Amino acid sequence: MARLKITLIKSVIGYAQDQRDTLRALGLRRLGQWVTQPNSPPVLGMVEKVRHLLKVEETG
Repeated sequence: MARLKITLIKSVIGYAQDQRDTLRALGLRRLGQWVTQPNSPPVLGMVEKVRHLLKVEETG
C-alpha cells in the first residue's frame, strides 16, 4: 500500500481549534516535522481539511 509523507510547512497560530486537532490526529506537532501515513480515505480527508498548512508527497 502506498504511503504519504506529510510535512507541516506553516504555523497553526491563528487557525481554528478543529484544524489544530486534525494536525494532532495526523501526528504533527512542530513546524517542519513530517510523518508517514497510509494513503487511505480517512487520512486523505484529514489532509484535505488542512491542505493549506501541509506539503504532501507520495512514497512507495
